[in-house]
Amino acid sequence: MDRRDLVVGLGCAALGLPFVALAQRLAAQVVGFLDTGAPNDRAPFVEAFRQGLKEGGYVDGKDVAIEYRWAEGRYDHLPRLAAELVNRKVAVIVAAGGMDAAVASKSATSTIPIVFSGGADPVKLGLVGSLSRPGGNVTGVAGISRSLTAKRLEILRDILPSATTFAYLVNPNAADAGSTIKEVQEAAEAIHATVQILRASSASQLEAVFLTIQQVRANALLVATDPFFLTNRDEIVALAARNAIPASYSFREFVVAGGLMSYGSNLADTYRKMGVYTARILKGAKPADLPVIQATKVDLVVNLKTAKKLGLSLSRDFLSRVDETIE
Repeated sequence: MDRRDLVVGLGCAALGLPFVALAQRLAAQVVGFLDTGAPNDRAPFVEAFRQGLKEGGYVDGKDVAIEYRWAEGRYDHLPRLAAELVNRKVAVIVAAGGMDAAVASKSATSTIPIVFSGGADPVKLGLVGSLSRPGGNVTGVAGISRSLTAKRLEILRDILPSATTFAYLVNPNAADAGSTIKEVQEAAEAIHATVQILRASSASQLEAVFLTIQQVRANALLVATDPFFLTNRDEIVALAARNAIPASYSFREFVVAGGLMSYGSNLADTYRKMGVYTARILKGAKPADLPVIQATKVDLVVNLKTAKKLGLSLSRDFLSRVDETIE
């Protein structure tokens, strides 16, 4: 037994662990996982990420050790949390739950590989040089949910043909808040409707938002694609039900919680793909050589029970376009 094995063996004895178990733990590469949400809220997606790692040949707790940092909707904490992972000298930073985590991570390091997920344009945000040739230390999975804002507004109009006023709920702290506001305003103008921009960045502001929706007599609500809203989906869905406001969301999870409808990408699959890319980087691939994965499939999901409670009559033609119904 050489000196290193002796040290490991003594450490095993002190911790009451089998020699092999501690040796594996010491040998495992460390992956930093930075998420804008909270651990309970993201549990199914973390499991999907682990599945992607496993598909790439890495088992959490055996081949890799994952260090988690959770912003819990407080985006101002992201730079500090990213710096912690950099100081930890992790092999890869997984910046999950939106581009804000990726922006904070890139600001913290130009050398540690970063794998992101988010719906905003990573080129416009300066994260990558191009989708096909990222160029630097960043790559990941770019969803298309944010670019679907206009389509989501059209779908709401389809089931509410007489609607003239819509409310758009946006997080002003999001990196691309300005561009999404402009997008929804242009979409409303195209269908000869008006849109009221409402802002919330903390759970305590949500009730006031729905009071404003009633005051401006909005016919329906469009909730921006944002991890903060996903984390607080139960409260948002409950407030929409209490105020009898038809609402459209980006993610299926809102509809499962009782929301009316969603139109967007599959989040679990996005996290799984991040796991696959993380595994490739751990094996030696460079982010600069890994094209940004673009989500291409979107699903329209409708909660029929909620539609009935709202007194909405969904046409046969509309239902034929729905990918999944929840009752």
